[in-house]
Amino acid sequence: MINHIVFVIIFLLGFYAILVKKNLIKMVIGLNIMEGAIFYWFISITDKGDKIPIVNGPYSSALVNDPIPQALILTGIVIGASTSAFLLTLIIELNKFTDSIDPDNLGRMIKD
Repeated sequence: MINHIVFVIIFLLGFYAILVKKNLIKMVIGLNIMEGAIFYWFISITDKGDKIPIVNGPYSSALVNDPIPQALILTGIVIGASTSAFLLTLIIELNKFTDSIDPDNLGRMIKD
């Protein structure tokens, strides 16, 4: 139960950063916080016990952690890091041409 509460708090913190902050870099950071919260929640709900599947012991399959969700989360971390790097590169290039990283100023520059 505490895992779900922590997940919601961290997720809402990232969501707050995306909605309220007027800085594209802070918005990317908020996206990363939300992503990390989802990874934390997914790993916490798939954790069945403290045994790893490599160990050859008399453990029942109900107590062994499934490695598939962990592998999917690792893949998600790599994709998230790539996306963040791409977004930050776009923000740097956008700043070179417009001298602003405020989303409201960018909308006015495009209309002019």
